[in-house]
Formats: sequence, C-alpha cells, structure tokens
Amino acid sequence: MKKRILTGIRPTGKLHLGHYVGALENWIRLQEEYDCFFLIADYQALGDHIDEMDNIKIAVRDVVLDWLSVGLDPVKSTFVVQSYVPEHAELAMLLSMLTPLGMLERNPTLKSERERISNTSLSVGFYTYPVSQVADILLPKADLVPVGEDQLPHIEMTREIARRFNNRYGNVFPEPDSLVGRVARLLGTDGQSKMSKSIGNVIYLSDDADAVNKKIMSMYTDPTRLRATDPGHIEGNPVFQYHDAFNTNTEEVNDLKERYTQGKVGDVEVKQKLIVAINNFLDPIREKRNKYENDISFVNECIEEGSAKGKVTADKTMSEVREKMGLNYVSSVN
Repeated sequence: MKKRILTGIRPTGKLHLGHYVGALENWIRLQEEYDCFFLIADYQALGDHIDEMDNIKIAVRDVVLDWLSVGLDPVKSTFVVQSYVPEHAELAMLLSMLTPLGMLERNPTLKSERERISNTSLSVGFYTYPVSQVADILLPKADLVPVGEDQLPHIEMTREIARRFNNRYGNVFPEPDSLVGRVARLLGTDGQSKMSKSIGNVIYLSDDADAVNKKIMSMYTDPTRLRATDPGHIEGNPVFQYHDAFNTNTEEVNDLKERYTQGKVGDVEVKQKLIVAINNFLDPIREKRNKYENDISFVNECIEEGSAKGKVTADKTMSEVREKMGLNYVSSVN
C-alpha cells in the first residue's frame, strides 16, 4: 500500500505563485508516489472570515480550478471539502480535550495571526483552529504532510498530540513527517514579506498577461541601487528570487545576475525578462483553467466524489477512535 499524504489550503481566494513553489509543485510530484488527500479547509476559513460566506463559496471552487489547472489529478488523488466530512469537526473536538492551552498559546502561526486581527473580532474557533489542523492530518492517518516552512512547528504539535492519544488509548495515529517545498518562502511583490493574499503582494496563477506585466514592473528590487550603473544586490531581491523559481533559462538568469552585480543592466530589462518567464510558466495553467471554468459540472464532481471518498476513510478512523476511547456506550451495556 502507498503511504498517505494530507495537506490542504484554506479557501480565502485564488492561489498564487507562492502556493505553487511552496506546495503545489510538490503535490503534483507526490500524487504519483503517495495516496494523497488534498483538503479544502473551509471550517478553518470561518475563524476570521465568518461574515464572508459568499466569498468562501467562490473560493472553494477557485481552489479546485487552480488545483486542476496546475495538474493535480482527481483520479490519482482525493479532493476533500472539510465541511462535507463532519468527522473532521468531531475529531477536532475530541483532540481538544487532550490539548493543553499552553500548547496553543505557543503556536507561532496563531501568534502571528492574532497580531494581524483585531482582538474584538477573534472567536473561540479562531483560537482552536490549530487543533482542527491536527485533526485534519490525523483523520486520514497521514504519514507525510507537505507544508510551508512557517508550518513546521505545527507538524511537531501534530506529532505530540498523536503521541498523547496513542499513549493514553492505544495506537491509532502515525506520527507524520513534514516536507518543505523547493522555495520555502517566496517574497511578495513588495519585497517586505512573503506572498500573501491578505497583504495583496501576490501574482495569482489565474492572472492574465497584462496583470503580470503591471505587477512585475512595479516590484521592489534593490533600494540601495539608484542608477542602472550602480552595482546591485541579488540576495533579498525578489525579482531574482522569482527568476530562480520560474525562469527555466538558467544561462539567461546567470548572465543577468552577473551584469546586475556589476552595474551593467537596469531593473527594467531584468523585469522584462521575468515577465516573459512568468507568462511562459502561466500560459498552460491559464489554458487549463479556462477549460475547467467551462466545465463546472466536472469541478463539482471532483468535490462531491472526493469528499465522499474522504468520508469513507474518516468513518473508519472515527470508529477506531470511538472504540479506543470507550465512546461505544450502548454496545458495552449487558
């Protein structure tokens, strides 16, 4: 039997280049080697988007469209919508009884999100979503979790909660390993932080050529470089990070880097060549997305059939969990 993967995305909008190099390109390869469950975590999106249900509904479909467009295959893999499998919520509730509050308070992702969101709008569900993420991983008994670099502490939390459950009730859950993408942290177009929809410093997989052109031409480069003849810096320069990630012409990239550090090429030329590389990368993705946008019945089928398969797997796990925890009261009565 193939080992199993669980990984997913919150449906808060279309996917971008950061999602691709940090996760999706790994997923495409891994679906050939593993039994992959790709989760659309809509429960978790409610933690800070509870008043945006219409947007979440649109985003669920956009995520599937982006997945199909980059080459994820619903025949080889399983696309699951979290809320279509209520066992995700059931296991999260049960695991929350085993999770110390201090473990949540130390979670770095939760800390950073708390700084971004007003305290007056934070819900109990927001604070407990790390436990929900643990449940998502453990429900299909995942062996491996592809994640971004910032999610590594969460995988350690998952392993610890799995140990707590197994030590108390008997072995049910494997302790999953993590796998970080080729580019652990793709800078946004502002050059200040990683690419993020909430900040708006993104290039979407579905952006047309004109949008890509405008975003790249306005990108942050090297603030210490005042003229094209000034020697420039490669490190920390998002334009060159994008060249490394998406420009397959390594000879061209190396030439640009050499001339840039010598002050023999301007930012405009470097950006124009990046525009060509990014659009060459996105063209086949755009073509596939357009195809699937015109076949929404197939997109819906991917969601429904994948979630049904996920439900079968979840039922098996939860039957075992209830048995181990002694939650089978009726059958235990003589």
